[in-house]
Amino acid sequence: MALSKLDSLYRAVILDHSSHPHHKGKLDGVTPLKLNNPTCGDIIFLSLRINDQGIIKNIAFDGSGCSISTASASMMTDAILEKTVAEALKFSEKFSKLVQGEKVEKAEEMLGDASFLNGVSKFPQRIKCATLAWNALKKAIILKK
Repeated sequence: MALSKLDSLYRAVILDHSSHPHHKGKLDGVTPLKLNNPTCGDIIFLSLRINDQGIIKNIAFDGSGCSISTASASMMTDAILEKTVAEALKFSEKFSKLVQGEKVEKAEEMLGDASFLNGVSKFPQRIKCATLAWNALKKAIILKK
């Protein structure tokens, strides 16, 4: 596939997640963690439900943010749902490396659509937008322990 077609596909996937985010909303009975990006004003409220075996059984996010922030949150929820807490933390670290321009082995297998955000590394000011949901995930997991 030509590079321009691949870039177009990536943009389309990102725009779709931004326009029609997955797992957007709130979980009943769960107090969401709030995290914001003070440099641009993006805010996320992240709710997790983790079972006794440490598996993320449900996740939801709400808030306001740019298209990169919203798409990343949507992609993150897809990537970690039904994963263990340890896997989710590993995915978060891999995603952080990916958007900072590092090579991540098997990124598409591990991160799914979130791997399409690798181009954010070319725009350092957008890295915080892309990682906001993933940072909220790490913080929410730590608070649940």
